[in-house]
Order: sequence, then structure tokens, then C-alpha cells
Amino acid sequence: MELLALRTFQVVVEEGGILAASRKLNTVQSNVTGRIRRLEEELGAELFHRKGRGLELAPPGRVLLDYARRMLQLERQTAAAVRQVGESSGELRIGTMETFAALHLPIALKAVRAQHPQVELRVFTDTTALLTEKVLNHKLDCAFVAGPVIHPELDFEQLAVEELVLVHARGSDPVLQPLILFREGCAYRTRALAWQRSIGHAVADAMEFGTLEGILGCVSVGLGWTLMPRRVVEQSAHVADLVIESLPAEIALVPTGMISLRDASPLPALRTLANAVAGAAGGCH
Repeated sequence: MELLALRTFQVVVEEGGILAASRKLNTVQSNVTGRIRRLEEELGAELFHRKGRGLELAPPGRVLLDYARRMLQLERQTAAAVRQVGESSGELRIGTMETFAALHLPIALKAVRAQHPQVELRVFTDTTALLTEKVLNHKLDCAFVAGPVIHPELDFEQLAVEELVLVHARGSDPVLQPLILFREGCAYRTRALAWQRSIGHAVADAMEFGTLEGILGCVSVGLGWTLMPRRVVEQSAHVADLVIESLPAEIALVPTGMISLRDASPLPALRTLANAVAGAAGGCH
């Protein structure tokens, strides 16, 4: 039984059909159909009931889906173990919010490099929502995100508490300005929108930018306001042009930490990274 066939079967189930699965797998429909047909022939059972253009799992398909998920999970765990051989070799795929990377990662990555010199470090930035999805899909070994994160397949280790502050240009009134945000999926965005609603800002519009310096640059010239971790603002090149205002604790205080798969193989370099980040962040407070 080929893992490719099992992976194809799982994607067909998750995507709800052959066409959607072929797009997800970046292949033609005939390849997907052929793999499913060979799998059915090998198992001697019909995996799907065909209903018009749609597919519905047959009872044997439901049984196979459970085993397929377990087998593919074991494959991913094996790949992770091979990537991380011993304490000083392999690859560590790290996801992070851009703000967290700017504040905490450089010193932590230096510590990992010193203790695990043969480990290849790969760092990816994205929103909390997309980073969480990538960890769940085994595309990242860990990610540093805004929490709390509660998921049956994930461990969340709190490493710091960031303080969000309201930021606007000197001489401007944020109540009369649009909100400037990271794109959808950012945890800070969610809090900023909640704060905007709670105080009844006159302007409900929002602008989106992909980088924190882009956001702070626009805020500094009076194009809008934002919420950002205090330490990011204080370290910004634009700080002289900005006003920083404190917020209520329920909006301001954001537990931040590392997520990883609960059943993943232990990676020594991952532990080193978490400890170094905690040290760089000054621990939880």
C-alpha cells in the first residue's frame, strides 16, 4: 500500500471530491482517480459511493480513513526524527509573528546555533492563524504565536506576555482616523478591532500592511492608528513621531509562546530554542 495513494485518499475526503483534490495536490484528475481505483483494487473494497458529481465515504472508506491518518502521521514523525538526528544535526523549521521575530528571535537563534552548530535553521513569518495551521499540517516544527492557544493536537508553552499599546502620530486624534492593521489572521488585529468597537471610533475603515515598519511608518505621518507591542514601538525608527497610550489589561496583555505538535518526536534544538526565547523575553510576567 503506497503512502502516496493514502495521502491522495485523505485529500479527496478532506476536499470533498476528485477535482478539488487534484487542485490541492497540483496534479490532474486522472492521477487522483487512478490512485483511488488502485487502492480499491488492492483492498478489494469500494471506498466511496458515487452520488452524481459528488463522493460519499463508504463504510470501508471510513475505516481506511482512520488508519490512513495514523499511517501518514507516523510517516511525518519519522521524517521529523530523521531530520533531527542527535543533538547537533538536522533541520528546525520555525514559524514566528513578525513582531516576535523582531523582539526575541535573534538572541535565541544565536543560542541554538552555538549549541547545535549543524542544525539548519529555517524561519518563516506569518500571522498567528496561518502559523498554527502550518504546525498542524507538519509544515513547521514550532511557531511563536499570540495565545492562549487551546487545541487537542498542540502544546502551547507561554514564554512571555506582550503589552499592546495604542499608537498614533503626534497631534492626531485616533478617533477620527482609520485603523492600520496586519492582514487577516493576526491576533493583534482581532484585539485592535475589538478595542475600536468598544470605544466607538468615528472611523470604522481599516488599512492593511504586511510589515510592522510599514504600519508604524504610516501611523507616524498621521495616516491612522494601530495597536502594537510596546517594545516594538519603543525600538522603532519612528518612535520620536509617535504617541504611545496604555490600554486596559484585557486588551493590552497578550500571552505569547511556542506551539508544537503534542505527539511530535522530541527535538533537542527545539528545547534549546524555547529556553533561549524565554531568557531573551525575560520569562513570563
